[in-house]
Amino acid sequence: MKIVMIGQKGLPAHIGGVERAVDELATRLVAQGHEVVAYCRKNYTLNANFVQDYKGITLVYLPTIRSKYFEMVIHVFLSTIHSLFQKADVIHYHGIGPSIFAWIPRIFSPRSKVYATFQCKDYYHAKWGPISRVVFRIGEYVACTMTHKTIVVSKLLQRYVASRYGRKAIYIPNGVTIPHRRPIKKIVRYGLTHKGYILSVSRLVRHKGIHYLIDAYQALKGLGVTLPTLVIVGESSFTDGYVKELKEKAKGDKDILFLGAKQGDTLAELFSNTALFIQSSEQEGLSLALLEAMSYGAPVLVSDIAENKEVVPWVGASFHNKNVKDLTHKLEHFFATPTHATLEAKKNRAHVKVNYNFDHLVGETVQAYSAV
Repeated sequence: MKIVMIGQKGLPAHIGGVERAVDELATRLVAQGHEVVAYCRKNYTLNANFVQDYKGITLVYLPTIRSKYFEMVIHVFLSTIHSLFQKADVIHYHGIGPSIFAWIPRIFSPRSKVYATFQCKDYYHAKWGPISRVVFRIGEYVACTMTHKTIVVSKLLQRYVASRYGRKAIYIPNGVTIPHRRPIKKIVRYGLTHKGYILSVSRLVRHKGIHYLIDAYQALKGLGVTLPTLVIVGESSFTDGYVKELKEKAKGDKDILFLGAKQGDTLAELFSNTALFIQSSEQEGLSLALLEAMSYGAPVLVSDIAENKEVVPWVGASFHNKNVKDLTHKLEHFFATPTHATLEAKKNRAHVKVNYNFDHLVGETVQAYSAV
């Protein structure tokens, strides 16, 4: 099959859950003998030469403008028009925002089967204004009614699509490659040691709840509790004001490190050696960073939103969403019971290996493509 991917910022992935999911999927599709075309934004790629082949995936770079509100819309529209001339068997949109144009190939490329992956309800994210939220709502409607098939990354979204649109969506979660744990080499330059830090990895946007984490961490230190260093990995996503707010909260606290975006060996070392991974989001679809942390055997503590509890169902691994007091209590309890934390970590890795292993999930995606 010839498969076109639209909606990701680009490949190879270095930041972004959607980008990493598409990277994992597309490379495996190529390995199975399929032809894959992926559209990219030049401002995302780390390669100044704009290579047109990545692990057998054909990369197509189309222009856009650097803008919080128009960058995605312009790039996805141009990608959609370009895709009409690709003679594709499958055109796959990733996210409800990009899906706003999925009706175009349904009309003008009838030989192509159009799919949309519903990652999350982006219109709930605090960084978007009223017009953007309307765009996401329209994109959701198109993804769930005008495509040949809708794929969802969680069972919660599957139930939502059935209830709201009367459509049986295909449940295929995001996944990870089960990795080998890495000893500390690169991250020693930050003064980090094995099990000597707490880790959070996400875009620095308000709905990820990093402010709750900093407040709870500082509250516990204020009670005289000795804690490992708090390491925050991620960067702004048109949210410089929020990043400034976070750094103001942490000002003067030498135990809080902002490392910016990290990838590759450095990120693998961070996941491998953390004492605890915390995911404090108010809203999620399916957190790839959470899956990655669990795949490395890291203990995790997550907000008790339904999307997180679907991935981490065990008692004691969550705190009340947006509740700094409860997060403070659970953080204190975690470091008071290290044996329990070790058992949870082993369970996390095994759980991801069985349920969120991309080596298995790519086969389900191909079956979904072939079914239409």
